[in-house]
Amino acid sequence: MRPRDREMMIREIRAEDLDPSEFIAQKVEEISSIVGGDLAINALSGGVDSSVVTMLGHMALGERLKTYFIDNGLMRDGEPERVASTFERLGIRVEVIDAKERFFEALRGIRDPEEKREAITRAFYRDVFGELVRKSGIRYLLQGTNYTDVEETVAGVKRQHNVLEQLGIDSERMYGYRVIEPLIQLRKPAIRKLAKALGLPEEIWGRPPFPGPALAARIIGEVTPERVDIVRRATRIVEEELSSARPFQCLAILHEDKVTGVRAGRREYGWQIEVRCWDSEDATTASPTRLPYETLYRLAERITGEIPGVVSVTYNITKKPPSTIEAV
Repeated sequence: MRPRDREMMIREIRAEDLDPSEFIAQKVEEISSIVGGDLAINALSGGVDSSVVTMLGHMALGERLKTYFIDNGLMRDGEPERVASTFERLGIRVEVIDAKERFFEALRGIRDPEEKREAITRAFYRDVFGELVRKSGIRYLLQGTNYTDVEETVAGVKRQHNVLEQLGIDSERMYGYRVIEPLIQLRKPAIRKLAKALGLPEEIWGRPPFPGPALAARIIGEVTPERVDIVRRATRIVEEELSSARPFQCLAILHEDKVTGVRAGRREYGWQIEVRCWDSEDATTASPTRLPYETLYRLAERITGEIPGVVSVTYNITKKPPSTIEAV
């Protein structure tokens, strides 16, 4: 069966047609039935997709679901601590796994966007979770793959790292465990609706989407710790300055080539940051947010003033399509 045929077999449930209580009960029963008396694991990133899956998994399995935050070195400032603390308040223990060296080694020397995504997929599923499975004997992985992830991957727009079965990848044969995807029929608006029904705080269900490859999806060219630090700082500034606009998503992108700038009266070859801010419903289409010039000017002043080596800030004004929300 071709990947496109597999994707077409998934029946989308739109937000307006979703009955949260009925869906939650159905998925809790489904997870419980599949896992039986065994253990399962899941990776929690703090985004709405993985957060909803964590709640469903714990409702179905309780302590038999082991929840991990994979610190791949590609996340935003303070993300591991923030996520673990939030879920501990909800009664769910999260173990943080330090996997930074593995991910940076997997990404070393790679510049092609699809090769980067493939490297992250291998590091995540084969190396990190493969090792957890071998040590624990756990046979099931819950993850928050959504309908848009599958749609964009099988259409060839971009490979989402969490799409496996729809590309013909047998996770049991390749990695040693079965993947369970409770949200694969839903897009973001429906998943946010579920999150509210599950009692998750607004800091989770109201948070803008964040890509599976994390900040690696916002670096054009090679992903190194130094370049991640630059885009991480820019991301913090962009989110601080644009959160009041309540966009669907806002982000900073680090370009590969340096450009000429001037600082303290001298020429400086420095980095260029591209800012993107989007209005959208479900990420299938999007329009650039019409930000005031004063906001853009303040962004440029902060980014060039607070991040050493950055000499240029631009704003993307191209809608999706033909652009995409993320750069890589």
